[in-house]
Amino acid sequence: MFPANSPEPGRDPWAEDPSAPGGSAPRTGPAVEVDERRSRGPRRLRRGGSARRPDDETDADDEEEEEAEPPVEVRRQISLAIGGFAALLGLGLVVAAQTSSPGHRLPFTLVVLAVQVMFLLAWTMVTRPPALAVVLGVGTVTAVAADVVAVRPAEARLVPLLYVAVGGVLAAVLGQLVRRVDRVRVTDSLRSTATSVFGVVAFATLIVLSRIPAGTQAITVCLTAAGVALVVARVTDALAAWPRLAPQVPRGAAGVVGGAMVGTLISALLGGYLVTPFTPTRAAIIGLAAAVVAVLADLAVSYAEAGRLMAGEMPPAWAARHVQGPLGGFAMAAPAAYLMCRLLL
Repeated sequence: MFPANSPEPGRDPWAEDPSAPGGSAPRTGPAVEVDERRSRGPRRLRRGGSARRPDDETDADDEEEEEAEPPVEVRRQISLAIGGFAALLGLGLVVAAQTSSPGHRLPFTLVVLAVQVMFLLAWTMVTRPPALAVVLGVGTVTAVAADVVAVRPAEARLVPLLYVAVGGVLAAVLGQLVRRVDRVRVTDSLRSTATSVFGVVAFATLIVLSRIPAGTQAITVCLTAAGVALVVARVTDALAAWPRLAPQVPRGAAGVVGGAMVGTLISALLGGYLVTPFTPTRAAIIGLAAAVVAVLADLAVSYAEAGRLMAGEMPPAWAARHVQGPLGGFAMAAPAAYLMCRLLL
């Protein structure tokens, strides 16, 4: 028969198990988990207020060490030296452009060829593409062919230079596919190979630009703006690289922005002294495009160098790493000057 009285409210009728000695009930699963948690030690509060156990201390310490890593030191002497090289390079190209005339373009062409070879050597020594000798040979032949194509035709056009650049890239890639050792790295190094060849051809646009009306003045305005922008950016980084664009990159936003602004101002001042069709407004617009392109190309080289250093790659060519930025800046400013001259003048 069932008992007359019902069990007490809130009491588990199955709590008293006769099989347990002394009438004590066995511990359930949640109680065991509580004991295990207590044995692991007390929790500690994180910064956000949530609890942290001792086994999480190692991960938290690693995160704090990564956050506390100091930024890369800015080498002032190297920054000043790079700025001085940019000033000399821009001055040499501007002065050489003044010697160009319809029947006397050989001196300017030789100067451009020297800069092309310098760019090719610096870029290949730093990036180290496969089949380095092949890339150097193809790049040199491409530079000579681009200069000839820029000088010889009766009409100054930019399209033949594009054909030369594409042919140079294809020849360099085919040369890298010959050996099995180089064939494995062709895909990874395609960007650096194409940059080396196209950068060489980009300098030849200065020769084409010198053959069109007001082209020499456009070279003066654009290369002066690009050179001033690079110099101001590097000198500002040497004095105060602030605010830092990245902890691993020894460059500051003040130098990049200030360089572009000062370069634009100098180009506007030059536009007031040049003849028609130049005006301060047109010169400022053309100079702004060249200055911005130059400082951004220089900054991109700095980021690429920081990436190689973080990956553990240290190129042996110490001088090539530092002249690569200004060379890349002027290589990008040359076609920008040609396009802006065609659009505005």
